[in-house]
Amino acid sequence: MTKTLHHRACHLCEAICGLNIEVSHEDDGRALISSIKGDAQDPFSRGHICPKAVALQDIQNDPDRLRQPHRRVGEQWLPIGWEEAFELAADKLWAIQQAHGRNAVAVYQGNPSVHNYGLMTHSNYFLGLLKTRNRFSATSVDQLPQHLTSHLMYGHGLLLPIPDIDHTGFMLILGGNPLASNGSIMTVPDVEKRLKALRGRGGRLVVVDPRRSETAAMADTHLFIRPGGDAALLCGLLNTLFDEGLARGSHLPVNGLQQVREAIAPFSAEAMSAHCAIPAAVIRQLARDFAAADKAVCYGRMGVSTQAFGSLCHWLVQLLNLVTGNLDREGGALCTEPAVDLVATTSGGHFNAWQSRVSGLPEYGGELPVAALAEEMLTPGEGQVRALVTVAGNPVLSTPNGRQLDAALEGLAFMLSIDLYINETTRHADLILPSTSALENDHYDSTFNLLAVRNVTRFNRAILAKPEGALHDWEIFVGLAQAFARRAELELKPTWPPAQMIDLALRKGRYGEASAWKLSLQALDEHPHGLDLGPLRANLGARLATPSQAVEAAPAVLLDDLQRLARQALPMPGELLLIGRRHVRSNNSWMHNFHRLVKGKPRHQLLMHPQDLQQRQLQDGQRVRIRSRTGSLEVEVLASDEMMPGVVSLPHGFGHGRQGVQLQVAQGQAGVSANDLTDECLRDQVSGNAALNGVPVQVEAA
Repeated sequence: MTKTLHHRACHLCEAICGLNIEVSHEDDGRALISSIKGDAQDPFSRGHICPKAVALQDIQNDPDRLRQPHRRVGEQWLPIGWEEAFELAADKLWAIQQAHGRNAVAVYQGNPSVHNYGLMTHSNYFLGLLKTRNRFSATSVDQLPQHLTSHLMYGHGLLLPIPDIDHTGFMLILGGNPLASNGSIMTVPDVEKRLKALRGRGGRLVVVDPRRSETAAMADTHLFIRPGGDAALLCGLLNTLFDEGLARGSHLPVNGLQQVREAIAPFSAEAMSAHCAIPAAVIRQLARDFAAADKAVCYGRMGVSTQAFGSLCHWLVQLLNLVTGNLDREGGALCTEPAVDLVATTSGGHFNAWQSRVSGLPEYGGELPVAALAEEMLTPGEGQVRALVTVAGNPVLSTPNGRQLDAALEGLAFMLSIDLYINETTRHADLILPSTSALENDHYDSTFNLLAVRNVTRFNRAILAKPEGALHDWEIFVGLAQAFARRAELELKPTWPPAQMIDLALRKGRYGEASAWKLSLQALDEHPHGLDLGPLRANLGARLATPSQAVEAAPAVLLDDLQRLARQALPMPGELLLIGRRHVRSNNSWMHNFHRLVKGKPRHQLLMHPQDLQQRQLQDGQRVRIRSRTGSLEVEVLASDEMMPGVVSLPHGFGHGRQGVQLQVAQGQAGVSANDLTDECLRDQVSGNAALNGVPVQVEAA
């Protein structure tokens, strides 16, 4: 037996932590992972590692992971050859589109797509041939309001200002828990040390959250907020800055700031206090403290995206940074300058160029909000969705009113899934095509380098050999494209392997052949721990992609939405609102099948403040029924003083106890799906993004 040491970044969350992976090569030819540790020589993650990375070996060895194509025949799953599978998929999809139109086929792409560069580079090689307007993704249950805000204000949905966490003196976090998420639209490995360093240099951390999260627990100040009240708080903060003369000028060209000032005038801290459940005096003092800091940044994430005013929230976050002089400034919010720059090489996109058939929800960047997916399947008429292609996604557990979508999938004429597992969604598929595992793949983080708190780059070579008969994900999309093109008599454009595409992008990029860095894949191979390309710096002025070449501070669609906020009713006495929560050992629905991540006490209970339990004559540990407009669930309730009174919390991604699911470990701690309670009709009216937080519920004894 021999051992080899490999260096690579973890692909399981946004932090992209560097790893040292030791592989044992057995005498019988098998290669086994013998250890996974943090890479102290990685200049970005600096040796940090979280429990998810150690579970990479569980994913590699998981007996439930599919390793060849399977076709469903009745209740059985039967192996099928690759070419036969490609032809079957092409024939079925082509026939459905010929009979019912292009939009009769829908596409859903899940979150893991952006963690795999083969999916990023090649999925559209096949999916683009379908020419359907019914394209959906996890973006609209996650971050769509952020992209839309950047599109409207800066001209490109990927021009996303990132908190300069290593240099700021005041960090205000709304609806984010980076100690559990490792960032999220802020790629930041080792975030706990970075936040401690902020406080160590005399800075201040303020967290606004309906739960005293892991990040809130280490903050200088934690403010409870009524779920869905973040837009009211942000309006109160912005109003105070204007009202008390605390706004600063910006070096950036800005249009519409006077319109913003006039529109925000009625939204004083006093007027907004009841809507967010934070005293007006506290709102005003927070605004003063933020403005007084030499370097400050406001960061809003999942909790403010997935609510009824998600787009308004992200616009107000950007304005808060802008009017205090902290946008495009060291220690404030800065845009990255990555080695592979998706902003420079893609268009700024479009918004509301078309709408969904049933509810008229707007598209963004060619995708419709996933809250509309089930109704597009269930509502008869011209354009009804009759077939679905899913890519690395589990929307039954991750999108609103999952039970409705579950039922809708039953009625499809055909379903194709590119996935590693038979899960709650893919159990409905007629055909599943699994790719090689992550450790059998090359990888380059084109997405998360774009979101990182420093400019970094690295290329990860495959650690394990590609198994005989297996295909990489990009090869699956090429095979599907070739089969569909033959069926449709289309001529395909030539394509190249993902590594070749990345090599070209590196060579032509800002650190490529024309620079002192001379980056290429060969150059990155000589730096297996990755390269630090320097801190973030001011660059937004030169990169603005709006027609005016200025920051558009007052997009009409967002100014108009302020009137909806003004009409919002005050909270009902005794109401209960549901929010989600995240754990560092989990990532959405697909990481519950690995023993290293689920061991220990169960983490899928409903959390509820003791006062709310007492008012309903409920006991800690009791089984309760939680009801919403869309359905009800039975679950164990735990008393928790980390919850704001009037708020309950249930993590999403559970609910594995459904018939036909082949996830043995996950089914041992099946839990219930929070998205059986969320409401597809409750959404951000600007973007159509699902409002998964602030869902009205009732809780009673089961």
